Amino acid sequence: MYDDLTPIERSPVQHDRLPGGPRHGKKRSRGRSGGGGGSKKVSRQRYWLRRAIVLSALALVVAVAGVAGYAWYLNSRFHHTNVSGLQGSIHGTENILLVGSTDRCALKVQNPAYGLCQNGVNGVNSDITMVVHLDFNNGTMALLSIPRDTFIPNARIEGANKIDAALYQGPSQLVAAIQEDFGIPIDHYIELNFDTFADVVNALGGIHMYFPVPVFDLESGLNIRHFGCYYLDGFHALQVVRARHLQIYHPGDNLNDPQSWAQEPESDLARIRRTHEFLRVLAKELSGNGLSNPSTDVSLAQSVSHDLTIDQNLTLSTMVSLAENFNSVPIGSVPQLTYPVIVDLSGSLEYEGGNYGDVVFPIQPGGMATMDQIFGSTPTTSTWDYAPLPAPSSFTTSVENATGVANQAATVAHGLGAHGFRIGATGDRTPTGPISETIVWYGGPPAPKNGTWTSPQMADAQAILRQIQGPAIMGYDPSKVDPGATVTVQTGTDVSIAPVRHVTTTTTQPTTSTSTTVAGGGATPTTVPDVPGVSTDNNFSAPSAIAQPLKPWDPRGCNSQNNGPATT
Repeated sequence: MYDDLTPIERSPVQHDRLPGGPRHGKKRSRGRSGGGGGSKKVSRQRYWLRRAIVLSALALVVAVAGVAGYAWYLNSRFHHTNVSGLQGSIHGTENILLVGSTDRCALKVQNPAYGLCQNGVNGVNSDITMVVHLDFNNGTMALLSIPRDTFIPNARIEGANKIDAALYQGPSQLVAAIQEDFGIPIDHYIELNFDTFADVVNALGGIHMYFPVPVFDLESGLNIRHFGCYYLDGFHALQVVRARHLQIYHPGDNLNDPQSWAQEPESDLARIRRTHEFLRVLAKELSGNGLSNPSTDVSLAQSVSHDLTIDQNLTLSTMVSLAENFNSVPIGSVPQLTYPVIVDLSGSLEYEGGNYGDVVFPIQPGGMATMDQIFGSTPTTSTWDYAPLPAPSSFTTSVENATGVANQAATVAHGLGAHGFRIGATGDRTPTGPISETIVWYGGPPAPKNGTWTSPQMADAQAILRQIQGPAIMGYDPSKVDPGATVTVQTGTDVSIAPVRHVTTTTTQPTTSTSTTVAGGGATPTTVPDVPGVSTDNNFSAPSAIAQPLKPWDPRGCNSQNNGPATT
């Protein structure tokens, strides 16, 4: 069932190909579940496609725009879907949500290697959730990955779940979840499935990756028995980016028994790290040959279009505009970061009577700091519309103890009060389970303003969230906000408030100094602080890194001779 792949041992002209597989899984747990135009038009439009488009998933779409002579044909092949709640460009920036869907039933040709729809492998999840941030003001791009097991309050219409479960209720629900809980405005939606991914890689003629050691993943089918450079067609490239149950060979292991090799502990976080490297390798392939001749461009465009799902507003002219603005961005300059999380080590999250398996929680202050780095916001501005955050005393905040930890609501309220926040009621509410994240609930619905949608209450909630340390996130639900309050903090495990820093500045007179109160400080994105006086429960991992270097066993790009790893 699984291929024992052969590394490249000859010249790059005579490289070996991997044993063939079909061009075209794991069953998820409960509840997650040509004509017209001609070559002259192509030639006129291709001048801006001669350089890398950088991020491969975005580049796949932008490449379609290069084949302008086939516009009428390609437009008829795109699968447009109506996505509600999309925003308009804010201050010269746009965010594109890129989704990798696990929908086997949507595949035109069923493939046993992925799991068969008719056999019950019919879950619809977002295996990959990425936000590409485009800044037209300075011509820069950045990418934020959100781990698939991130537990958030509004993943489903009915409430909390892992973020990958949102897609089951459609693209609009996934967009709503990201906007409401993370405060990230989404302007466009792009969804790829297994077929799209494999066809794109095949249209480029495949790619090459270097594997430092043998690795194996039973569920994705990845089976590397020898170190070296490998040619990957679309089918085998998909095995690389889907591998999140990796087993690694160490000297002394039985090479013929890969299921006995040591298991990589990081699962999805490690897969994201490898996916980011794959994007860099694929982007180089696009730069080197994929966008350098008309036949490849047409092949790539046709491969992408028939299985690509895009929102109703994403037109060919929009893609052309994107390419014209970002085609010269250097590949190595694009930040590819991952929203930091902590792993719940209890084994399986219990939440309001349900069991959700392995989850990760967003961690603060690292989460907000990472978003600032990606989207260009600051600690005093909103990630949504870059407007200044409200003064702490301009709205009322209530605090509800949802853990049962003695005096937790009073402790958190006191910490927020020290930052100048106006505190209303404090009290208790029924815990959601033994382990939980802190949620800053807000209730004001978004409303149109200056061509986009905004929510003052979201800004209030974000002002609070920026002072919280520990596993925490925002959540939109008017029913969870106490009467008389604009925002309600529902406390969770290991929550604390950032200490107030007093900065002393000296004027031109040496004997005169002033003391200024500054919000925040005292904690780094890698700490998981506790409520003062309350020890940790030791059920969380350390926060994940936002940008991890490759591990010694991770695949990476090959050198120009395809006989060793690329130099950095």
